[in-house]
Amino acid sequence: MLSVDQLNTSLFELQDCVTKAKAKAIINELENLMEKAGNALRVNSNEQFEMVYQGSEKEKIVSSLNFKSSSGELESFCLMWSLRPFINDDVIHQALRQLMEKDVAIAIGPQSSGIAHVISNVVNELHIPLLSFATDPALSALEFPYFIRMTQSDYFQMYAIADLIEHYGWRDIIAIFVDDEYGRNGISALGDALAKKRAKILYKAALASGASKNDINDLLVEVDMMESRVFVVHVNPDSGLNVFSVAKSIGMMSKGYVWIATDWLPSVLDSKGPKDSSTIDLLQGVLALRHHTADSENKHAFMSRWKVLKNVGNSSLNSYAFYAYDSIWLAAYALDSFFNQSGNLTFFSNPMINGSAHRSSLRVSQAGQQLLQILLGTKYMGLSGEIRFDSEKNLVHPAFDILNIVGTGSKNIGYWSNYSGLSVVSPETLYLKPSNTSSSSQQLGAVIWPGNVSEVPRGWVFPNNGKPMQIVVPNRVSYKEFVAADKKPPGVQGFCIDVFEAALKLLPYPVPHKYVLYGDGIRNPEFNRLVYDVADNRFDAAVGDITIVTNRTRIVDFTQPFMESGLVVVVPIRKVKSSAWAFLKPFTIQMWCVTGAFFLLVGIVIWILEHRVNTEFRGPPTQQLITICWFSFSTMFFSHRENTLSTLGRFVLLVWLFVVLIINSSYTASLTSILTVQQLSSRIEGINSLIASNDPIGIQDGSFAHDYLVRELNIAASRIKTLKSQESYADALERGPNNGGVAAIVDELPYVQVLLSSSNCNFQVVGQEFTKSGWGFAFQRDSPLAVDLSTAILQLSENGELQRIHDKWLENRGCPSQSGLAETSRLSLKTFWGLFLICGSACFLALVMFFSRVCYQFSRYAPEVVREDESEAIEQVRSRRLSSTSFKNYLDFVDRKEAEIKESFKRKNSIESNRSQASRSHSLEKESSSSA
Repeated sequence: MLSVDQLNTSLFELQDCVTKAKAKAIINELENLMEKAGNALRVNSNEQFEMVYQGSEKEKIVSSLNFKSSSGELESFCLMWSLRPFINDDVIHQALRQLMEKDVAIAIGPQSSGIAHVISNVVNELHIPLLSFATDPALSALEFPYFIRMTQSDYFQMYAIADLIEHYGWRDIIAIFVDDEYGRNGISALGDALAKKRAKILYKAALASGASKNDINDLLVEVDMMESRVFVVHVNPDSGLNVFSVAKSIGMMSKGYVWIATDWLPSVLDSKGPKDSSTIDLLQGVLALRHHTADSENKHAFMSRWKVLKNVGNSSLNSYAFYAYDSIWLAAYALDSFFNQSGNLTFFSNPMINGSAHRSSLRVSQAGQQLLQILLGTKYMGLSGEIRFDSEKNLVHPAFDILNIVGTGSKNIGYWSNYSGLSVVSPETLYLKPSNTSSSSQQLGAVIWPGNVSEVPRGWVFPNNGKPMQIVVPNRVSYKEFVAADKKPPGVQGFCIDVFEAALKLLPYPVPHKYVLYGDGIRNPEFNRLVYDVADNRFDAAVGDITIVTNRTRIVDFTQPFMESGLVVVVPIRKVKSSAWAFLKPFTIQMWCVTGAFFLLVGIVIWILEHRVNTEFRGPPTQQLITICWFSFSTMFFSHRENTLSTLGRFVLLVWLFVVLIINSSYTASLTSILTVQQLSSRIEGINSLIASNDPIGIQDGSFAHDYLVRELNIAASRIKTLKSQESYADALERGPNNGGVAAIVDELPYVQVLLSSSNCNFQVVGQEFTKSGWGFAFQRDSPLAVDLSTAILQLSENGELQRIHDKWLENRGCPSQSGLAETSRLSLKTFWGLFLICGSACFLALVMFFSRVCYQFSRYAPEVVREDESEAIEQVRSRRLSSTSFKNYLDFVDRKEAEIKESFKRKNSIESNRSQASRSHSLEKESSSSA
């Protein structure tokens, strides 16, 4: 057992807030605890390495850990935890020696990651369960089977920080960490977590353990010259506050900075008791994470007893003290359960680990595996929350409080848990609901940032190292309207440069930059290589006519497109010589035949419908035939003289005239196009016909079109010719494929529009754009400037400035629309079959209604009209009518005028009326005779 004098010699590093008198009182309390526990419990404080020794009776162990102890033994143990790391590491070495020399059943501690790695290897050999407070994520149960973490791993803490970074929209951070296992492994986990959020650690600033203020000053001055203003501090308490002290002295705790501290900072502040105003003043606006310990009645009762504990003074407890308290209880529960199962603590020497003299005293615990399983299976509610372990021997439900240090203390702005992410609701409440980690559910309270501002900092600035941004610009030799070298400052000019400069003026901060030409000026540079150089950090950005394509977006970030683009096919055109039969070209032969047939059909239908009522459609057969032809074809020009009298005839004529109007308009438009526009001089009609041919294809030097044609469209590379200038474009197209030229050129639409306007419209785009893309400015991955410039480009588009810049450099001198090229398909029946269907249906419907009416009339028709004095013969005539009916009589009936038919019906109705009156008179006479 360590003496009080030995402990006192290691307290010289205790900070001002923990006096030596207080430390001595705390050690006295620890001595009281060890005197009562005897050999059942031995505690070595500092990095909190505690050992539960073998005892002769389980009652002695349990009683020594009794929560109801009047002298507050466990409370003293918790207070000792608040002293870490103020005690010298020699204590740890002595504790390790005791571990190797004594028969230990359960080991508790340490919190130091370096010591935890060493002790974990030892307890693995000795089969001793280790209840550790080390947060190093590299300490895993897979490597160390007897390692049990009694606090939360930094793995979860770093994911909480990554969620914070994502929540506020930052992309780059600077990590300041202590250069040991604890710091390095924690920051490594942070890097992995940020990568999943598309963020990254811009720079890792390592501090030696116990670094001086001069060393810290040099480090902070270095990182302050970088662009990120988000700092994550993951250090030991001995140098952590010095980081903020130096940061404040050099102006890094002002507006625009973001400081995030890991759990070390709340642990220091919570263990100090009343907050020191000078310390709090250093930390204004800092965000910090603290291990979340759930509120409970046991916790409140413990805190109440803590306040009245003698010799405590103003000392307080941090979260590690609660974990330490729960660790003692967990060990007690496990030993109690072990002895209740008739367990026996025995040890034996293992020759495999006693190969040297200094290992001769090592003894392996036979009960180690059983105690390990009991510890992992124990479940209870401790002061820190639910004590239960997962498959990786970590506590379940990892959660952290998110604190904002402001004013005279800190305020809780929310929580993080791996169950629901960021929330303003406590994790215990969220555990009762379904998990929800969607971005819309991530919420935090209001934050006061450094500089006493509430607006979320942008998180980055331009590097304060005196170097302007290096912006690479393609040194083009063709299409210099877009970008080209210039003798005047800033050394470049063109449409793309003006757009970039206009966008920069809309940013709320200055962007010092310098343009660097890329290329030899003899030929266009390779744009893919230019983009790769930006990705490789040779340049900060690229400005120019850079097409946004898939393989480039994988390595750099592009802004919003400022120019629409897409690949098109350009071919030469020629004037068409007129033909004597050009007037027949608008329609196909099939279309001409069907149109003529419908003219005759409509004429016949109108004749049938008008023949009985309209004298203009009657007469000798020859005259009627001429009338049919004249009427039908005269409707083509709406010059028919015959009037239609029947309702059905007018209906059919109305439908037909609508059809004729459409046909006339289409014919006129098609004929005009054929007689006025130019024709292609090649058979290439678009990208599909170009692929199917074997003709050579021209592309612009340095364009991505080469890779696209070869890799995506499987066009042989031997067919592709690289053209270096606009003059070579025109020359290759005019010579054609048979004279060493090309059949077509594939290039982006903006270049083609300039080419057409400068070539007197001797070339033409055929087909549609077969790719859709745009031009954008390229930046290194996750550059925040790309986002801000995208917003600025949208503003330029909305206020019309982008169009004004376009008109300045790219005046609209394009060729007239050539959409009606002569090679366009002639008008066929397929285009008008709907109209003909409507017209034919109208004719059929009119004929059905007409003949239905005629048949009805014919059924009532009598071949001769009887006189009044022949009423007796009416029945005979009626019986004879049907038998004498024939098709000839039917045709004769149809040929008769409508007026004659109506007159016959009138006479017939009159005779039938007379007959009825005579029959009634005869009946009355008979009735009179019989009455008489």
